[in-house]
Amino acid sequence: MIDYLTRRRFIICATATLFLTVSIVFIARLQSMFIMTKMSSMHSSTPANMSTTDDQQRYPCYLTETVDVVDSCTKCSAFNMRSKAMGCSPTGFRESVFCPQSNIKVYRACPVPIYIQKERFWYFEDLFLLLSLNCDKDCPGTVSFNIILYQSQVVCDFCTMYISFIAFLSFSIALCIAVPIKSSNGCGYAACNLGDPKKLNVHIVAHTHDDVGWLKTVDQYYYGARNNIQHAGVQYVLDSLVHALEDNPDRRFIYVEMAFFWRWWNQQTDEIHDKVKKFVSEGRLEFISGGWCMNDEASTHYNSIIDQHALGAEFLRDQFGECGRPKIGWQIDPFGHSREQASLFAQMGFDGLFFGRSDYEDYNQRNKTKTMEMLWKASANLDRQAWLLTGVLPNQYSPPSSFCFDLFCDDEPIMDDPRLHDYNVPQRVKAFIDTAHNEAYGFATNHIIMTMGSDFQYENANEWFKNMDKLIKYVNAQQANGSDVNVFYSTPSCYLYALNKADRLWTSKTDDFFPYSHHPHGFWTGYFTSRAALKGYERRTNNVLQATRQLNAFANTNLRNKTFPLSEAMGIVQHHDGVSGTEKQHVAEDYAQRLAEGVDAAVDVINAAYIKLLSKNATIPPKAPQFLCQLTNISECLPIEGQDQFTLTLWNPTVHTITRHVRVPVTKKYSVRDATGHAVLADFIPISEPTKKIPGRKSFATNQLVFKVLLPALGFNTYYFEVKTGEIDEQTDVSISENDQCVLENEYLRVEFDNNGNLLKITNLKKNIAVPFTSQGVYWYSSEFNSRMRCITNIDKLGAPGNNSQSEFQASGAYIFRPISSDPQQVSCNRSITCIKGETIQTAVIVFNEWASQEITLYDDSKAVEVQWTVGPIPIADDIGKEIILRYDTDIQSGAKFYTDANGREVLERIRDYRPTWNYTKVEAVSGNYYPVNSRIWIKESNRQLTVLTDRSEGGSSVRDGSLELMVHRRTLFDDALGVGEPLNETAFGQGLVVRGKHFLIVDKPQSSALYHRFQSQNLYMRPLATYALPHLSYADYSATYRQTWSALTKDLPLNIHLLTFDQLDAKQYLIRVEHYFEVNEDDTYSNAVTFDLQQLFQTQGTITDIVELTLAGNLALADMERLEWITKEGESSKMRKPKKISIKDVNIVLNPMQIRTFRVTLA
Repeated sequence: MIDYLTRRRFIICATATLFLTVSIVFIARLQSMFIMTKMSSMHSSTPANMSTTDDQQRYPCYLTETVDVVDSCTKCSAFNMRSKAMGCSPTGFRESVFCPQSNIKVYRACPVPIYIQKERFWYFEDLFLLLSLNCDKDCPGTVSFNIILYQSQVVCDFCTMYISFIAFLSFSIALCIAVPIKSSNGCGYAACNLGDPKKLNVHIVAHTHDDVGWLKTVDQYYYGARNNIQHAGVQYVLDSLVHALEDNPDRRFIYVEMAFFWRWWNQQTDEIHDKVKKFVSEGRLEFISGGWCMNDEASTHYNSIIDQHALGAEFLRDQFGECGRPKIGWQIDPFGHSREQASLFAQMGFDGLFFGRSDYEDYNQRNKTKTMEMLWKASANLDRQAWLLTGVLPNQYSPPSSFCFDLFCDDEPIMDDPRLHDYNVPQRVKAFIDTAHNEAYGFATNHIIMTMGSDFQYENANEWFKNMDKLIKYVNAQQANGSDVNVFYSTPSCYLYALNKADRLWTSKTDDFFPYSHHPHGFWTGYFTSRAALKGYERRTNNVLQATRQLNAFANTNLRNKTFPLSEAMGIVQHHDGVSGTEKQHVAEDYAQRLAEGVDAAVDVINAAYIKLLSKNATIPPKAPQFLCQLTNISECLPIEGQDQFTLTLWNPTVHTITRHVRVPVTKKYSVRDATGHAVLADFIPISEPTKKIPGRKSFATNQLVFKVLLPALGFNTYYFEVKTGEIDEQTDVSISENDQCVLENEYLRVEFDNNGNLLKITNLKKNIAVPFTSQGVYWYSSEFNSRMRCITNIDKLGAPGNNSQSEFQASGAYIFRPISSDPQQVSCNRSITCIKGETIQTAVIVFNEWASQEITLYDDSKAVEVQWTVGPIPIADDIGKEIILRYDTDIQSGAKFYTDANGREVLERIRDYRPTWNYTKVEAVSGNYYPVNSRIWIKESNRQLTVLTDRSEGGSSVRDGSLELMVHRRTLFDDALGVGEPLNETAFGQGLVVRGKHFLIVDKPQSSALYHRFQSQNLYMRPLATYALPHLSYADYSATYRQTWSALTKDLPLNIHLLTFDQLDAKQYLIRVEHYFEVNEDDTYSNAVTFDLQQLFQTQGTITDIVELTLAGNLALADMERLEWITKEGESSKMRKPKKISIKDVNIVLNPMQIRTFRVTLA
């Protein structure tokens, strides 16, 4: 594009053009005369020193026979050029080939290597510069240059050509001055090799898949420790790659996991940094996905998925600029694929997604119909913003059979010396060409992708690349013999770009890829629940991270760097063998420790923020630090036990004023004052017996205070506790009954139990809707066969069920859920019930046995029923593993349909024993119908809906009409033979692990349920952050010194808006994500577009002076996002309308249903 062209520049440009034209005409005249003279002399001479016979030169055998390359392409010597040896003309490079039929070795010309061509350009410039210094107008003397020019040309010819060069240089300079041009930096799609349109193009993708924890911890994997478990050392992989890429500029490599690359990068010298930056800028090293890890897609919450990708994207942007920005999702190992994951990738500006695992029936169907690649319409709400070209890889992510060249692979290398007995080039080339044709069968274009690499490979990158170099060379050489295979180094983005240029119409998909099965009995649905305690801890830790970021930003403490340990720990645990629960036990403990250490670091930021926010006098900071009590879920907070005074500060991380009920375990009776100094009505109720018996609980507290709080939006309230004196024997308003009928009731709901503890009915009093329960409680599936056969020898030969020897003998394990029967057993035929009623809380404590119980609670103004379940230690004395579910059986006529969420966002319809995109073969009646439940599941009929919210990711289903079940805990005694190598048998304190969690039940009409489950679920994962302090001050002194309430907002934001991210980047810059968290047509009011003033969020911070809207990952201005366009078979284009640029004069933000918008905001 021409920016401007002055008269002066025009004159310069025109003069240079005229000079160049005259020079070329003059030189052409001289050259013509020279050639005529030369040709005359050549015709009169006889060729000398011929290296082959005349017949061989006239009819070379390589034109008629299949040949083997003996020596690779090399430069002809000066003598060969002078003697016009065979094959040296016209390129000056030749290779030797062996003709088996003629039984002779001959030479043939080969193309000049690309890197030689690049070098010649600079030699050309240097040479002419030197020659110009020796040229005068008489051109005395002669020089002979055998390779570049004809023999015995005079220096005058060089002088003439140098004039031409100067003319061209003048023209180029003038043109550059006159017409500014944006130069290519060599990365991105512009650097891609699109192959040959007439051939089958094989895109070789060299990669390593580096698990951020699995069989070893992330540290052990990086350093190569504990190689007795698995030989893997990521630092050596990256070291080796630098040398391999340096050796040959044609080589390419991709890297994914920033958790490892960031560590390695920080340990390198400036010299290595420069080399790697050069690789990236030339497109030879490409970052794909770019997250801190390759996250799981079933057990992860969308907030954490975004955060871990943004963490990696920020690092890449800071170090490598635009060339480091990922454009492709690479989810090659997760065990099933979420529609929401694809939607988030599209919103990050990605152009495509590739993954390795799909259900075996789905894969076979796609391979037959050439639909391995499709346009995934990944949102029912966001239209083209969430469309993403998605491909299923042909070999999961491994190399094709027999072509693994890693240090620990057994496949044959390319042995290309024909003098050796093991010479195997013809066989290996044929095998590769056959493999390429076989793979192409399932793909729709003349481009296919081959992944060359696997877990922790390329520790010796030279071994991989040396063999791939040869493979590429010899396979492509067969094109001279009619082969249609064209193979070259590529990347997933270049492969995607080739698909984009193939002028193809694509099939589309609107559902997801759950559940995943690799054979008829191998459904990977157990990991939806595996390590339920870690899943719960990860979710609570995310809550701490988001609240800490907000506190840091609103207090303007500018301590973002101190939140990095928690951000990194959260990024690591999102790994598909992390929060998924499919790692070894010691690795799970490492994940938990990292989260705990991250939380400890965050507490320092929390305290720094509260120093500013709590203190009325900025010069007098609080003397008592804030601390977390992370075991209040088992009614334990040791630092406050026995204290006469303490405070509880609750930070509300949502943009809405909320009411909550708080439980505080105590050893004394206390009076409680709210933020205004008024007494708070609190129930003093006993802690349940199942709670007090939890292994490892150290608290002496036997009671808890329960009271209701009203918290300001994006703000805090402090509650002051002071011990009561002389009132220890006073009567309370709490009533307790045992093994009697129990009714819990408030203004909105009525919950009924019989005297045996059976839940009978939940009634929505406002809507006059009742849902009777035919049964409800804790059940277990048995998943062990082997224990009954321990007396049998030769069990593998016998093929006993559960020993993994065949598909039908698949056992349950960390990944797989495979129950013996589709009818679970009750954990107990009997149960007891204790009914507790106070002023603000009513609870039915139902004990099934010594290891299973539930506390069903109704608060005074609640529109949902809370079910706190406690499971464990799961008994295994009978040598039977058990998988525990909570089941809710009702009379709702659900018609085989149920609904589950995707990563806490959109909800998908599920139909029992059915798949939308292929004819499903029913084999496993239970596990084949399990789906990930990240936040909610429901069943409904025309006028009734039962919704269950979860506090963590769980597996769930509706195995029969009117029923919902959620798996809450698992303990298996055998491995499922999928790599982890140990049973899922978690223990703590010398016995099986106890897990506690919560469900929330909502009974309403389908038309109005979203209002409650959306708001409740959002507030469940963004619950108030509770911190305690021991100020040792009377209330009068405390209230005089400290603020007891504060809010960043003067009024709430609209109910359908959620503040997803509020992060201070530096003193004046903030990263903001806001979202509309209702779907289209969910609610008459809140499913509409909403507008709000972004300045509202900064009323306590300052005035917005600059605002840039970014992609979801925060690494690219949205106005600069250019995504590839795809066309469906229905003629639909994926092209999106360009978003309007935000004006600083108008920061009113419009949000449509399910839309997330990201901004970088600068304040005055």
